[in-house]
Amino acid sequence: MRSEPLLAWQWNLYPAGHRDRTNLAIHIVTQPLFVAGLAAAIAALPVGRSWLLAAGPVAMVIAIVLQGRGHRREATAPVPFEGPLDVVARLFVEQLVTFPRFVLSGGWVRAWRASSP
Repeated sequence: MRSEPLLAWQWNLYPAGHRDRTNLAIHIVTQPLFVAGLAAAIAALPVGRSWLLAAGPVAMVIAIVLQGRGHRREATAPVPFEGPLDVVARLFVEQLVTFPRFVLSGGWVRAWRASSP
């Protein structure tokens, strides 16, 4: 059980779970895929584009599956999920807030430089 709000909790743990170069590369490629999939699914709703409504969630799932495989490479394993709502909350916060913040703050570059090629 978390003692901090989700954003702070995730941010505090983030660098320890994002040190492996392959995992960092996977995240830098797949996070935009997740966001594009989410945008496609949202955009499909008012215009009734069923192919976008299907393609968006598929892109999001692909991104999450690949990131999960990347996390297996990390020395620090992710904290187990507390249930289905925790899965959704943590994944969306990571993709939409924490990872972009990690990149923009220079954390991704620092982790990349510190990791072995």
